[in-house]
Amino acid sequence: MARSQLLLRILQVLLLANLAAAYTKLSEESLRAIPGPGDDFDIKIGKLLSPILIPRVPGTPGSIAVQNHFLNFFKSKLPKWSVELQNSTSRTPVSGNKEIPFVNLIFTRDPPWTTPGFSSRLTLVAHYDSKLTPAGFIGATDSAAPCAMIMHAARSIDAALTAKWNKMQADGMDVEFEDQQGIQVIFLDGEEAFKVWTSQDSLYGAKSLAAEMETTAFAAQSTFHNAISTISLFVLLDLLGADDPVVPSYFKTTHWAYKKMANLEERLRSLSLFESASKGASRRGTASFLPDSDKKSNRWLGGAIEDDHLPFMERGVEILHIIPSPFPRVWHTREDDGAHLHTPSVADWSKLITGFAAEWMELEGFLNANHTPSNHDRERKYPRGPHANDKSEL
Repeated sequence: MARSQLLLRILQVLLLANLAAAYTKLSEESLRAIPGPGDDFDIKIGKLLSPILIPRVPGTPGSIAVQNHFLNFFKSKLPKWSVELQNSTSRTPVSGNKEIPFVNLIFTRDPPWTTPGFSSRLTLVAHYDSKLTPAGFIGATDSAAPCAMIMHAARSIDAALTAKWNKMQADGMDVEFEDQQGIQVIFLDGEEAFKVWTSQDSLYGAKSLAAEMETTAFAAQSTFHNAISTISLFVLLDLLGADDPVVPSYFKTTHWAYKKMANLEERLRSLSLFESASKGASRRGTASFLPDSDKKSNRWLGGAIEDDHLPFMERGVEILHIIPSPFPRVWHTREDDGAHLHTPSVADWSKLITGFAAEWMELEGFLNANHTPSNHDRERKYPRGPHANDKSEL
């Protein structure tokens, strides 16, 4: 291991240790203040989800439309977030000599007192492209719904971030290492294979962005020496939105973060703040999305899934992979559309990701003023949808 990689690894371990120690659970009051997405996730007219429920193959008008949807949302609703587009091109097995464009979108909000290279970031990630085949493929779980979940989470904690950071500055608080924590949203292009999943025909956007972040250097006196080292945790959402998901804990080094999210799910369910089945009501005997909290050390036998995290993990980034196994029944079929989403589960994942981001960002006490009840919070009744490897299992 090169000296720079060793130093990066030591810094990441220290950062995660500090974050784990500082991680503060949200109170019951704060949990109740987490908004649901309500009509914004309506598959026909929802302001967040419906614009993504179109074919969005890289380089096509559908892809550009979804990019503009993300840009317009952050510019109009979250103007304090910085916006960056990272572009690349590549030939694919079906494009011949034609270069296909790939556009990754990065949205970042750091504490107002920080400068580049001094702030680590919780990074919420999903891919937004859809498969070329079958014709007309939408990819509602893969990954339109995860993108909308992340948009909802960013919007839901934005005012609380402002309130917390304003209070810290007004109080003249000494800024500790763990207070230099920002948040980042990455929507990746080109995850899907154009023909058959291989190491070459997949992860186009992720490979380009990870390589560029590795070579984006900061000033010598910075806490972090390059952009990729600022990622404190890479939370990758994929294939979410079907009924009855089972998401294992894939990586031992981030099992502690998985347990934090699983505990948060348990608390939300205990307060009847989830719409999906209560414990014991599921076909498999538990409704927990995250059942692996008690995973034993002798059960870490592999089983990771190839996905957009790989180019980042290869560069030392810690990964929390939120993807069900087995995959949804509709995976890579034309049935992976809005009509086959399980609306209560989509809403619950949105609350869970929002709560996890709020706990990570230490927003206890700052969420209540942020809360505007939605139709979902008013106990809107949703119809239950049908029950529900180019991401290949290792």
